[in-house]
Parts: sequence; C-alpha cells; structure tokens
Amino acid sequence: MWNAHVATGVPLAEYGALSDTVSVCLSKGLGAPVGSVLVSSAERIARARILRKRYGAGMRQVGILAAAGRYALDHQLTRLADDHAHARRIAQVLATNPRVELDLATVQTNIVVFRLRDGAPDAATVAERARERGVLLYVFGARTLRAVTHLDVSAAQVARAGQILRELLG
Repeated sequence: MWNAHVATGVPLAEYGALSDTVSVCLSKGLGAPVGSVLVSSAERIARARILRKRYGAGMRQVGILAAAGRYALDHQLTRLADDHAHARRIAQVLATNPRVELDLATVQTNIVVFRLRDGAPDAATVAERARERGVLLYVFGARTLRAVTHLDVSAAQVARAGQILRELLG
C-alpha cells in the first residue's frame, strides 16, 4: 500500500477506505526492523488484540520498536520513490534486450517482472548466474523472473545490476 500510494499519489486513506481492516508492514520498504500496523474500527482492533493474545503473538516493552516504526513512517515513506526509480532503471535495461519480454508500463513501483524469450537461458539459470555475481532475482516460473528494489539498494548497485543482467542475457 505504501508503494502504491507513492507511485499513484492516491491518499492512504482512500486505499484504506476500500476495506474494513488494513494491515501495513513497517519493515518492508520503510526499513523499520519489525512491525505492522492494523487500521480498523475500535471494535475490530479490540477483537484483533484478543486473537493476537490467544495465538501468543503479544510482545512486551516494544517502545524502541515502536519508535523505529514511527521514524520509518516519518522519514522513509516519500523515499519509496527512489526505489521506484531504481526499478524503472533496471526495467529500461531489460526492455532493450531482445531476449526479454517486458512492458515498461507494468513497472510502476519497486517490482520488475520480466519474461525470458525462447533462446534465452531459463529463469533458474539466469537467477543462479546473477546470484553468483551479487544480484538476487526471484524465479516466478520457467521463464519468468522478478527483481525488487528497496531501501538497501543504491543507485550504483542498480547500475551494476543492470550491467550484470545485460551481460548474462547477451
């Protein structure tokens, strides 16, 4: 939801209004060490607290973690646009490769999903070769891969990843 908000400009409250309850993660994308926030009515939150305790998910003395989550919300939300720009740079490199099928219009956040055309190595081979060179890709299928950028990926690393993928795919 954070990434969709930053990419589209649609207010978080507008996304939240689409559901009775929303759970958002503070660590994914925003860089907090742990944590999620549940947003709902007072009644639903009270019910969720009871269920959390029943399942043994309560924590004590979490003030320092809450502070990290607060910092992430205050300082990392708008920074997600950097992740989106980084993903776009990788996608632009991939889209120019004749062995790759990728619609640039689908790259709107920090996720790049691309398909390897016939004649290119299979997805598992590309992922393994990329991993050996420090680029992590997720295999979605025999010929489909996903790349994700995040807080810990710099512009220099994005450029290097693009170069490595260009070399691997010929």
